[in-house]
Amino acid sequence: MIKTEILHPQLLETLAKCGHKTNILIADSNYSFVTNSSPNATIVYLNFCVGEIKSTLILEKILKYINVEKAVLMESPADFVNEIEAEYKKLLPEAVEIAHVARNEFYSLAKSNDTLLVIATGENRRFANILLTVGVVA
Repeated sequence: MIKTEILHPQLLETLAKCGHKTNILIADSNYSFVTNSSPNATIVYLNFCVGEIKSTLILEKILKYINVEKAVLMESPADFVNEIEAEYKKLLPEAVEIAHVARNEFYSLAKSNDTLLVIATGENRRFANILLTVGVVA
């Protein structure tokens, strides 16, 4: 048995394949994982049930395995308080650029051939999708 926090073999294998500039999508439970991601992406289903497993937990754990240089979030309405964004900012290193794009642009980025990994979560909070760009090893 390996001594690591992540035990999911498919997730570990695909993380190991991610190089600099590869995208990783952590998607909430409302996201259309198959139709709005790259056909070349590996989809890892961690969406056991609604509300479990949270995308913040996934982000926290994979940050121990990769460096992130950029994070992209979907724009939310001006009157929407995006609590999960604040949680993401606490988890991401300060140097990580955080961008916001319109919904259709987000889908285009997720469908890009640069997206190698899609992690389907049970996260039920709105606007919880986050697209990470893998950075270099320091």
